Amino acid sequence: MIFGSVSVDEAVGAVLAHSVRTPEGMVKKGTLLTAEHVAGFAAAGLAEVTVARLGPEDVSEDEAAHALASAVCGSGLRIATPTTGRCNLYTQAAGLLRVDAAAINAANAVDEALTIATPPDYARLEAGKLAATAKVIPYAAPRAALTRATAALAQAMTLHPFRPLRSALIVTRIDTQKDSVVAKGIRAVSDRLVSLGSGAPDAVVLAHEEAALVEVIGTAMHDAPDLLLILSATATSDRGDVAPAALTAAGGVIHRFGMPVDPGNLLVLAEIGATPAIILPGCARSPALNGADWVLERLAARLPVTPADIAGMGVGGLLKELPGRPHPREKPA
Repeated sequence: MIFGSVSVDEAVGAVLAHSVRTPEGMVKKGTLLTAEHVAGFAAAGLAEVTVARLGPEDVSEDEAAHALASAVCGSGLRIATPTTGRCNLYTQAAGLLRVDAAAINAANAVDEALTIATPPDYARLEAGKLAATAKVIPYAAPRAALTRATAALAQAMTLHPFRPLRSALIVTRIDTQKDSVVAKGIRAVSDRLVSLGSGAPDAVVLAHEEAALVEVIGTAMHDAPDLLLILSATATSDRGDVAPAALTAAGGVIHRFGMPVDPGNLLVLAEIGATPAIILPGCARSPALNGADWVLERLAARLPVTPADIAGMGVGGLLKELPGRPHPREKPA
């Protein structure tokens, strides 16, 4: 691509690099100049304009941006019409966005003219939201570089839409616990599920006793739910505590106790039969973001959650401090 100032009478067929105001109005940068434009410039007394002129091995900015967006676009995403060297991707439904960071980085490293920006991997997006933007920095890109960049992308982004979960929610309580606290916890968990496109579960409330919990878990599993949730009256302190012990006694398997996400450290990831089960951390009683949200989002998107997945949540896992937290991270000075 050739870039620079040329005399007005040599500008036909070039791309205007900087907007020019004439008596007839503004000619915006990026405009492919015609004889009519040039005549207007001359009438305005302009002798020179700054332009970009594409060579035979160059691809125009809009065409190149569309090629990048097309290469990265996987299922659940749609491509918008490119304009001014930019082409956006939007979600077709609410869900979790999977992003192959290595592929995006490889494409961005091919040539400085070619860029693509995305949210983080596993970003939760609503329907119709911006999922990526491909931007060509100058007015054209080298064809060979574009070929390498698009080859690196290979549908590096996919949206996994949320699908309804039929959940069983079991809540334990102790004698000193207020009804309002129990109701608040049920409401917070139900609201989370509803926000993910699932129905609010009918909660079963019982005493915080292992034997009673074993029985209720067995009853709940007779209905073959997609997900079993247990909101324990007290925070889980060990694999041998009431809730995990009851889940194990009912035939479940504990895959991981604890996660490197705060709030949310005391989540228990388990399974009973083929049904995923979560013993929720106490912070799930609050509507504020916590580690349980990340796990529920993946399950609603029908993505697996393994102990290795939980272990990988530490970077970015230090979330906002909850107001009124019983044991804040920092005590007031």
